[in-house]
Amino acid sequence: MSFEKLGLSTQLLKAVKEQGYTKPTPIQEQAIPVILEGKDVLAGAQTGTGKTAGFTLPMLELLERSKHLKHHKGLYPVKTLILVPTRELASQVAESVELYGKFLPYKSAVIFGGVKINPQIVKLRKGVDIVIATPGRLLDHISQKTINLSHVNFLILDEADRMLDMGFINDIKKVIAILPKERQNLLFSATYSDEIKKLSQGLLKSPVLIEVARRNTSSETVKQAVYHVDKTRKKELLTHLITDGSWKQVLIFTRTKHGANRLCGQLESDGITAAAIHGNKSQNARTKALDDFKKGKVRVLVATDIAARGIDIDHLPHVVNYELPNVSEDYVHRIGRTGRAGKSGEAVSLVCVDEEEFLVNIEKLIKKDIPKVWLKGFKPDPSIKAEPVNLGGNRGARSKPRGGGHSRNRNNSNSRSRR
Repeated sequence: MSFEKLGLSTQLLKAVKEQGYTKPTPIQEQAIPVILEGKDVLAGAQTGTGKTAGFTLPMLELLERSKHLKHHKGLYPVKTLILVPTRELASQVAESVELYGKFLPYKSAVIFGGVKINPQIVKLRKGVDIVIATPGRLLDHISQKTINLSHVNFLILDEADRMLDMGFINDIKKVIAILPKERQNLLFSATYSDEIKKLSQGLLKSPVLIEVARRNTSSETVKQAVYHVDKTRKKELLTHLITDGSWKQVLIFTRTKHGANRLCGQLESDGITAAAIHGNKSQNARTKALDDFKKGKVRVLVATDIAARGIDIDHLPHVVNYELPNVSEDYVHRIGRTGRAGKSGEAVSLVCVDEEEFLVNIEKLIKKDIPKVWLKGFKPDPSIKAEPVNLGGNRGARSKPRGGGHSRNRNNSNSRSRR
């Protein structure tokens, strides 16, 4: 099927063509016609499936179809509200809205914390049709009465599972409570936990269920490998793989913010340009790090799971799990950053004896054994015994690995600070 058959306007088709796309992805092919019919949607889609365009394009089309409606007095009313969990994802969605809506007259604003609120207020007062926001900063605007949501007719929750993981459920409920009852709702989630099902039941009206990828599956376009190595030699092995393999663009995951900073500094000392991205970085620093990585100014981007959500790079060749995640589902999200848009990619995990339980649980989740590699000169010392894994929080306790569907004990105050 081509985009022309999906019922989009000529302006949108022109914008799609400019981006080089000729054929919709499965999520776009299934979701766009249903959304254009005005139905609520519950969509299961992993990162890299094209889901952002899957709701951005029909949203813009519906705005165009309703442009004859009058504006209301007072603050310029927002017509579409898109809620996302992180700053990076907010920026990514905003970029998609701008790219696909470039030939349409609709204005958008992106709202998140970590930056000054006054410029956002100025933009909202000038009038916008579309708002892309993280829940915490949106509530700040609502409390200051700097945003008018009384005429929202289109609500989108993107990566709803991550928003719940980060403790935003109460914030989401507060926002929903002030929206008009009559509206179209879309909920996109990579996983279907009990919490997601409960949220969807209270939000969606007779939704159409769309699922394009089985839950917890690892991409067939990603070549996976596990390198067994002692913990103290991980950095040495990583440097060897990057330099020996002439890797030019590498996204590396650590479990903690401090670990990301430390690894970034170590790579720089080895002559490998690197930048770190995590919740303790300012928004300007995070944006610059991501831009430099995309432009090839830095070879390596070191990230934590929370900060990496929303990073969208079509042709990222290499992902490295410097430390395995203790939440097994995060492994699937991590390696989904490569092997996108029909391209092949490589996902490498550096695993020490402390992380063997994590590996076992990940393989159970994805229902396959990941190929193991023992590189000459880096074979682990069999006399080393496993020790408790430091997750940066409960330092004294052994962390038990968790599989898909389990909630994470992240409290509201900690997660709010990461938005």
